Amino acid sequence: MAKYICRLCDRLVLSQAVTFADGTLTVNLPAGSYANGEKYCIVIAQAIPAATTITAPVVITVGDGTEEYPLTNKCCAQVTACALRTRTRYSTVVSTSAIGGSFKLLGTPCCAPNNALDAIDGTTPAAGA
Repeated sequence: MAKYICRLCDRLVLSQAVTFADGTLTVNLPAGSYANGEKYCIVIAQAIPAATTITAPVVITVGDGTEEYPLTNKCCAQVTACALRTRTRYSTVVSTSAIGGSFKLLGTPCCAPNNALDAIDGTTPAAGA
């Protein structure tokens, strides 16, 4: 027999707000404790503000708290706004330290470009290089 009612996972978290200010994209999650080493699937439920720049770093806040936790990729580099999409689920793991923590993506977002320079030589790279 078909199952028409399904219970969602306790660790599926829908964002409460997505804002862009001071060059940072902030994803606000519901109040609660996000445990070290635990996996959470975060859904960006709101539209990403149109004013957001693609190079804006992404941080996560929890409830009414003001502490910002960076969203990092699997290589621990800061995720930028160009890697996120609205109505998309991102598998993350929480990593804490004595002074804070971060949310780390478990995979690579399919649409995230690699904007790394081929090399550095002490000069500012030319636009479009």
